[in-house]
Amino acid sequence: MNHGDLVFVGYQSRPSSSVAGDIVSRTVPTTDATKRPWELVTEDPVDTYWRGQTGMLPRGRDAQFCKHGPKGMCDYCMPLEPYDAVYHKENNIKHLSYHAYLRKITPKTSASSLPPLTPLSYKVQIPCPTGGHAPWPAGICTACQPSAITLASQPFRMVDHLEIASTDIIERFLQAWRNTGLQRFGWLIGRYEPYDKVPMGVKAVVEAIHEPPQEGELDGLTLGLPWEDEPRVRELAKFASTPLTIVGYIFTDLDPTPEDRSKNVYKRHPGSFYLSSLEAIFAATVQKANPTVSLSSPTGQFASRLVTAVLTATEDGHVDVAAYQVSEQAVAMVEADMIEASVDPGIVRVKEEDRSQETARYVPDVFFTYKNEYGLEVKKSAKPCFPVEYLMLNVTHGFPQNPSPIFKSSQFKIENRPGLEDQSVENVMTTLQSLDAPNIPESRFARPGEFQKRKELATYLSDWHLVAFLGSSQLFSPEDMKVFVQTVSRADLLEEPSALDSLLVTDGWQTLMTFTRESAPVRPSSSVPGGSISHMDEDIPQEVFDQIAAEEASRGDAGGSSLRVCPHCTFANEHSRPDCDVCGLPL
Repeated sequence: MNHGDLVFVGYQSRPSSSVAGDIVSRTVPTTDATKRPWELVTEDPVDTYWRGQTGMLPRGRDAQFCKHGPKGMCDYCMPLEPYDAVYHKENNIKHLSYHAYLRKITPKTSASSLPPLTPLSYKVQIPCPTGGHAPWPAGICTACQPSAITLASQPFRMVDHLEIASTDIIERFLQAWRNTGLQRFGWLIGRYEPYDKVPMGVKAVVEAIHEPPQEGELDGLTLGLPWEDEPRVRELAKFASTPLTIVGYIFTDLDPTPEDRSKNVYKRHPGSFYLSSLEAIFAATVQKANPTVSLSSPTGQFASRLVTAVLTATEDGHVDVAAYQVSEQAVAMVEADMIEASVDPGIVRVKEEDRSQETARYVPDVFFTYKNEYGLEVKKSAKPCFPVEYLMLNVTHGFPQNPSPIFKSSQFKIENRPGLEDQSVENVMTTLQSLDAPNIPESRFARPGEFQKRKELATYLSDWHLVAFLGSSQLFSPEDMKVFVQTVSRADLLEEPSALDSLLVTDGWQTLMTFTRESAPVRPSSSVPGGSISHMDEDIPQEVFDQIAAEEASRGDAGGSSLRVCPHCTFANEHSRPDCDVCGLPL
């Protein structure tokens, strides 16, 4: 073979055989096993959406500086990056969105595929990377101890806006406080969607509030964690037509003013606090337990999208929602057991270092910066305490202009309100009987004029609290419950006549309808004197009506007797006046 000769290579396909199949089956698990942690996770749909978008902020032609033609572009009209500082300042956007922050820290020219985010940890590394000493608390060195901490405002936030799908959701939640004066707590059931008011923003849309077991008090409440019913509620929420999850929690902090009970004390303001140190530590604990799945973190998880919402008084005494998150520094400090609440709600206390074997705790130096009275940046030690504002992130909130919640009703009795609202299958069957639910067939068998009846039934069934209650009643199998949730959360539930068909044919629904028919009260008809029932006669036993009917029949057989039996007290009157001699009621 000489220099410049052309070489042609041919090949033949290898026939498939059991040996080849064995090779493939052995190599596939090996490939999955070699995948890195962030390559094995599946992100939320809103993250998938933003990863497929450029996020660039378009700008129009600048009349003063643009000198090019209509199809040209220059530095004055080219799109801005989603993390542009000038744009955020002009639009009063305090924090970058999560995906805008990712765009900012991700190298554009680097070929490295390593994730750009690094979860914070202030715990001592056990064992030490150097391996030169005994593990903590027996020994420690600069390689395994955490560095000094400087508290700073977090540049990004995981959720940019909290949207509550309907005002009825908040009104029903507040009803318990209005009736008892005791504070309430609830988990926010909803989903995450893109938010167009912030570059590459994310908003949490709340569709329902689920209240766990709790003991309310006038100035607080007692809550049990872990929440035992959480797995079932999360599973039900995933079955919705648009999959839902727990996006945060809400609690009340309301105290009526002594002079005017229609207004509330203005507690949370710049002169006091917005979120107490105890509430901030609780928020950090819950956020740590609910991390966000991320392809940009080496662990496959980063931060949390759980939002803390507070129903508190405004300056004029009315009730409003305030929404917050706590920073990743707060979560890491709580995880390392470094901070605790203090008597002053606006102050966080740094714990003392502990080197005992059972309760070992290493606390590095903690600092925070502020501007003094001369406008100079000053760094100060955070020991023994520091303001809680250094751990907080503000989240905007609001209601949609055109509400379209996926649950059309919120009138069913709410869970875990004993003595105030008691849920029972009997109440459900009574309501279904009043809606004539047992006689509503599939849409193909429906009679003309029954659409309004089907619409009323659909509205009643489209209630999260009813769904959650029936899911625990054992009347519906898991498969039937999945159909139930998907059906009642459809967007076209009230417009499409056949929307309920998939639910009406399930075994669980047929069982419930059978119980409803059997439990329906049977009212007397022909045996009632006069052929009708008045409201006054509803409490009279059926035996009385039977006795009156028998006496009337015997009187008819006697032919001409002057006795007139009172249908109310059963007294036999011997006169022809229209009123009874005993009870005075009309005969």
